[in-house]
Amino acid sequence: MKRLVDHILLIGCLLATVPAVSAQLNTLPPELRDIGVTENLAGRIPLDLVFTDEAGNRVPLSTYFEAGKPVLLVPVYYGCPMLCGLILNGVSDGLRTLDWKPGKEFTVVAFSFNPQETHELAAAKKRRYLAAYGDTTVAGGWHFLTGDSLTIAGLTQSIGYSFRWSEESQEYLHTAAIVTLSPQGVISRYLYGAQFEKRDLEKALYDAADGRIGTVIDRAILYCYTYDPDSRSYVPHAMNIMKLGGLLTMIVLGSFLGIFWFRERSRKPHTNPFQSA
Repeated sequence: MKRLVDHILLIGCLLATVPAVSAQLNTLPPELRDIGVTENLAGRIPLDLVFTDEAGNRVPLSTYFEAGKPVLLVPVYYGCPMLCGLILNGVSDGLRTLDWKPGKEFTVVAFSFNPQETHELAAAKKRRYLAAYGDTTVAGGWHFLTGDSLTIAGLTQSIGYSFRWSEESQEYLHTAAIVTLSPQGVISRYLYGAQFEKRDLEKALYDAADGRIGTVIDRAILYCYTYDPDSRSYVPHAMNIMKLGGLLTMIVLGSFLGIFWFRERSRKPHTNPFQSA
């Protein structure tokens, strides 16, 4: 009996951690809870949407999709005071590590989700990041677009990208994510953060070029490994592995103890309340 009670108490302790975990997941301020990405893997973006390029020309998205060339889609806004600059810096830094080049093996399309921004601002951003990349010959494969609110909504909704204007801070609230697309405009993979390592970008672009769709397993692998510049290789990310290991241990242990408890309960003899003493 004591053993059964101990097991029940342990299960109770495990279950008691669930509200704590849920509370941690819901610690975001209310204004940020509707900001983020709802992945739409294998979805197709509307290639007939017409944006304005950095030269002021009206062009459909289909212009940037060619047979055999994947597209790296970068949602930002050019007047962003911090995060978008970090994303674009990370893209530029990551692209410099690749053997492939924009315009040759793939295309980069950055677009502003602020409908008030102009193609002149987009052109300035393009000049800046081409200079940072260090090779202006890729200009034909790296584009900076602007658009009206309906066009922007059509594209951001198709990739599941949610953002919102904050009157309080006078800036857009958004997340850091980029998307790889197949030559047919099919969503292949999402990459998150403001730094993009060579392995991540290469795999994402190779998969998109071949029309392969990213999986949860791929994301778990990328989560568990990080690039070590000293060894120039990918090594286990100890903290992330510990987090996943702890979660897996809790799930397995909770399942085992639950089964054990039900077995113990089924073995206990049942008394008949109608049986005479």
